Amino acid sequence: MSLNCSLWQDDSMAVKHFAFAKISEVTEQCFLLFNLILLMFLASLMGNALIALTIWTNPVLHTPMYFFLVNLSLLEIGYTCSVIPKMLQSLVSEARRISREGCAIQMFFFSFFGISECCLLAAMAFDRYMAICSPLHYATRMSHRVCVQLALICWGVGCMVGLGQTNYIFSLDFCGPCEIDHFFCDLPPILALACGDTSHNEAAVFVVAILCISSPFLLIIASYGRILAAVLLMPSPEGRHKALSTCSSHLLVVTLFYGSASVTYLRPKTSHSPGTDKLLALFYTVVTPMLNPIIYSLQNKEVKAALRRTLFKKNVLTIG
Repeated sequence: MSLNCSLWQDDSMAVKHFAFAKISEVTEQCFLLFNLILLMFLASLMGNALIALTIWTNPVLHTPMYFFLVNLSLLEIGYTCSVIPKMLQSLVSEARRISREGCAIQMFFFSFFGISECCLLAAMAFDRYMAICSPLHYATRMSHRVCVQLALICWGVGCMVGLGQTNYIFSLDFCGPCEIDHFFCDLPPILALACGDTSHNEAAVFVVAILCISSPFLLIIASYGRILAAVLLMPSPEGRHKALSTCSSHLLVVTLFYGSASVTYLRPKTSHSPGTDKLLALFYTVVTPMLNPIIYSLQNKEVKAALRRTLFKKNVLTIG
């Protein structure tokens, strides 16, 4: 059912408020989805926070690889918190309205954390490349200062792109309809509500998406191409297995993140459908952030051992 936008417009007929589309008219389905998303959201927050805390409190993990993993966990926490709370509210109440300013803020933080993660995954691939292909120079070339600079670049690029994209989208006029056919203020569904012909705007957003998603991905591909070549030249099977095992978690996370992002933002507009877009949105905003800490904790012996030490210390302190 379409909403009456006339109540949410000023005298210039510009839309000042939006509303998210109702997911289902069946109350039971909404509550079921609410509980499922809430559980995954809490699991994601706890998992990523625990990974960050474990690395922070265990000096043995104070290496470049785990420094970037802490940044990834913080990005995942921000990424989910920018979207899911409002999504949960919309599921179980009629308070699906969001102001134009609130929508812009949500879009900025979603873009900020998402683009930053794209860049950070590329930095993590570069770190693995240096560790495997240039082990003798790894300590000097991937010093703490270099790692901090790379992380700041990732966060800075995300901030600049997020500000630019958000300002570009919300400089347009919105004169109705006011219902966003999505769970949150993502770029394509908001752009679809703008007045007049937005084909040029859509092309510009598509180009930025290609640059921000494809460029880091190409760096990842290049890094792993060099890694694979170096691994194949290793004389011992044990050395090859050890080198590849340090990359397996990162490769799986990259596959999950870039797979959903590419299908969402890089496919032609004609192949988009609201149902598919919403399903993909649930995957990359809820499922992937929950899986990342599980992947890193299960695939990495050092992280598993540090997690046991951290949890054991907490249990001892609680009992004491």
